[in-house]
Amino acid sequence: MISYLKGTLTKKSPTEIIVDVVGIGYSVNISLSTYEQLPELNGEVLILTHHHVREDAQLLYGFITENEREMFKFLIGVSGIGPKMAQTILSGIRPDELARTITVGAISSLTAIPGVGKKTAERMVLELKDKVVKMDGSDKIIDLPNTGASVRSEALTALISLGFSREKAEHSLRDILNAINGKNISVEELIKRALQHTSK
Repeated sequence: MISYLKGTLTKKSPTEIIVDVVGIGYSVNISLSTYEQLPELNGEVLILTHHHVREDAQLLYGFITENEREMFKFLIGVSGIGPKMAQTILSGIRPDELARTITVGAISSLTAIPGVGKKTAERMVLELKDKVVKMDGSDKIIDLPNTGASVRSEALTALISLGFSREKAEHSLRDILNAINGKNISVEELIKRALQHTSK
């Protein structure tokens, strides 16, 4: 079981990174929350991991904070939530915010999260309320600057990686970019707005 990786960050996108550990490149799936806190390319990174094994693949999911990894494990323990869906959920809401939402039983707020229907939200509250109340809510999100040239294409790739069809992702991005009317927007903010848009 791989618990963490410490090495050089050789590639990063909002949904995946590659970490070079002594000449071996590990592909790691990440959420937007973790992406926002990564160092620059070719910098050293310590990424906590969850090693998910299934019949046709072995996948690594990565997290900058223990809180996010713990929440991820809680989520995949809920019936109907797999690793990809948990990754999508954690891309739309910070772990500490999700914990508070579950603790107070805010079903309507949970169903506003991309991919979460009413039944799933009810199961999250029922199964996780007592667990998440013990979580540390001190996570900090660090916003890193982004270049504007590839923001749209990077956001599109991320949304497709999170399970959205190209047509639906492009439609959401087009609506959002039209709404902001040429104003600068980071790739993280664009993805967040698109996730909210596609959940409507």
